[in-house]
Amino acid sequence: MAQVYFLHALGASAREWDEVITGLGDLGDCVALDLPGFGDSADADLDVAGLVDWFAAQVSAGQPQSWAVIGHSMGGKIATLAAARARDGDLDFAGLAAVVLLAASPPAPEPMAEERRAEMIGWFADGRIGADEAAMFVDANTARRLPEPLRAQAIADVERSGRRAWTGWLERDSREDWQASAGMLSVPALIVAGGEDGDLGKDAQRRLNLPHYRDARVEVVAGAAHLLPYEQPAAVAALIRDHVTPAFARALPAPFVALLASDRVSRRTRAVLTERHAAPPPGKVLSPRQRAVLAGLVETVLPGAADPVDLAARIDAMLTSGIGDGWRSAELPADAEGWTSGLDTLDRLAGGFADAAPADRERCLRSIADGTGDTKGGDLDPRQMRLWFAEARAEIARQWMALPATMARIGYDGFAVGGDGPHKQGYRLTAADTIEDWQRLEARA
Repeated sequence: MAQVYFLHALGASAREWDEVITGLGDLGDCVALDLPGFGDSADADLDVAGLVDWFAAQVSAGQPQSWAVIGHSMGGKIATLAAARARDGDLDFAGLAAVVLLAASPPAPEPMAEERRAEMIGWFADGRIGADEAAMFVDANTARRLPEPLRAQAIADVERSGRRAWTGWLERDSREDWQASAGMLSVPALIVAGGEDGDLGKDAQRRLNLPHYRDARVEVVAGAAHLLPYEQPAAVAALIRDHVTPAFARALPAPFVALLASDRVSRRTRAVLTERHAAPPPGKVLSPRQRAVLAGLVETVLPGAADPVDLAARIDAMLTSGIGDGWRSAELPADAEGWTSGLDTLDRLAGGFADAAPADRERCLRSIADGTGDTKGGDLDPRQMRLWFAEARAEIARQWMALPATMARIGYDGFAVGGDGPHKQGYRLTAADTIEDWQRLEARA
């Protein structure tokens, strides 16, 4: 079963997620963690790298094939940096399918008034925070006073926070700048802000967290400030469920993820395949109409084998990057012009290719392939259209075969013949109709 990891805020514990998890139903195996120094865990003084390493050990111990992470406030910084390590091929974080950030601390230094920071550090001057200060902290971070016994629970969690963990976050960790390491992430992300939050409200989320996620959206929860899981658990649960469910649905099969997370795969290869599985960056070469025609073309030449819209987006992204397959017919324009001209001519030839019936699409493509299609008024002549159609078929096939989902579907494991060590495992058995134990993917799930 897919797993969902929950990382709480400063001064909270795994218990802050109780009502949220109840609202998630059967989304997956929910694992709410006590960060070091909070809840039932021993006090600890870990910097941000230490916190991410600690989280890596938790995920690795669980060995999930597909998982998501929900990070609240300080937990959000850990979640984003875990996603960065997953992007970079870290074996411990393989299989990450989605990220949800709640009022999250960003990879950049967290915005906080220095007077307030000093006041909160001072609360632990005697080694433990007092009940009045704990209550002040909870009440200051909610839009309105929490109902009992929820408020008492939140205050009690603040009171049992470890001094080293509390002051370590405020004095050092929240100030650490990890923007370069976080970079740009392709894992789908949902960024949630409390409508009445202060330093980490909507504007801060858009300014400090959103730029690190290529495939993300920001949602604002009304009637909440910073302690979202306590204040609006039902709304938070609904947002998490709506974001994580489709991410889990398009996750790679568990046996394939297990192979990807094995020592037979190098970190670099794992990073490349992780990136390929993510949604492509936005393309800027094709118009919406041209992309619709291309999706129709994909649907016709690969019926039922691929997501036509996704593959069309990947080809648009390829054209935008300017990095193609390295060759083209000398009779065709450069790639970007060739594809836009080819798609426009195809649309004109079919009298609306995207909306045509499957049989009409096929007749149109056959006329192009045998050079009998009337391309009068189009950008390419019949011979150019025949050449372009051949290149289009090859590119569609290339993009499709490069996807990890396709590799999993056809049982391709050629990427798993050597990890990061000096000795590459390769294949031991190469005779026809033979297979090694590690190739039996179903046994790795």
